Amino acid sequence: MDCTEKPTNKASHKHKANASLKGLILPCLLALNCTAIASMANADTSSSTNKTSAEYVHAPIEVNYANKAITLDGIADESDWQQAKWLPIDQMIIGDAITADDFSGQYKLLWRENKLYLLTEVIDDVLFDQSADPTVRYWDDDTVEVFIDEDGSGGEHQYSHNAFAYHVALDKQVADFTTQKKAATFNEHITTAWSRDPVNPQKIYWEMAITVFPDSYNDSLSAFDKQQVAAVSLQANKQMGFMLAYCDNDGSKQRENFIGSHPIKPLNGDMNRGYKHADVFGSIILKAAQ
Repeated sequence: MDCTEKPTNKASHKHKANASLKGLILPCLLALNCTAIASMANADTSSSTNKTSAEYVHAPIEVNYANKAITLDGIADESDWQQAKWLPIDQMIIGDAITADDFSGQYKLLWRENKLYLLTEVIDDVLFDQSADPTVRYWDDDTVEVFIDEDGSGGEHQYSHNAFAYHVALDKQVADFTTQKKAATFNEHITTAWSRDPVNPQKIYWEMAITVFPDSYNDSLSAFDKQQVAAVSLQANKQMGFMLAYCDNDGSKQRENFIGSHPIKPLNGDMNRGYKHADVFGSIILKAAQ
């Protein structure tokens, strides 16, 4: 109230004051609600952004169609293999840096309707397989590990078939965990053959034909049991989660190095996350036949 103004009736003054307070309180409450809603929206957006940016984002790898049947013999002399692009296996996941003659690797991919084909070229000065049982510490042997997420959904998969982490051993045994949390062989999923380079015997060509199964795969049945879910028929433009790695051991109790095809962000210092989480995979997309 201005000091030159005459005093008014107290009741009238009180009524006006209450009206003024109501006029001030309502907009303030509305403003606070709007701010809270905006904050919640921002938090949701931030959370969503964090989820999508938590892992590296990789451009899909384009996979050529194999126009002719691939002969699985560890000798990649087909014209389709010759035209496919080499991709590196050069991301250290476990272990110290190594020299190229200790290990170096690269790979190619092809597809046909019933198979995904993989060719790896590995230079390894010592090939090591310490256990005759393919389900015992197979990750500590020299092994190619093939990660496949058929529908590209990502997520946890250690004890489910939301994705597969196939360990392909030198003796052609293929191991992964089951839904019963036990290691088992999945030899019907991958057929493999390897051969040594005739000039450089430390260079290995490892050829694989992979039958792709969906996440509803029932590991209590054989792959081709009549009651088993059907294998996926591959088609052009299909996209799948994919990653490749190599376990390298020159004779130790535990693998000495684990080298992958894709970089992985460490979680609490640990980059060995692919066998548990498909979110760290890259992806492939199947190109139409040319």
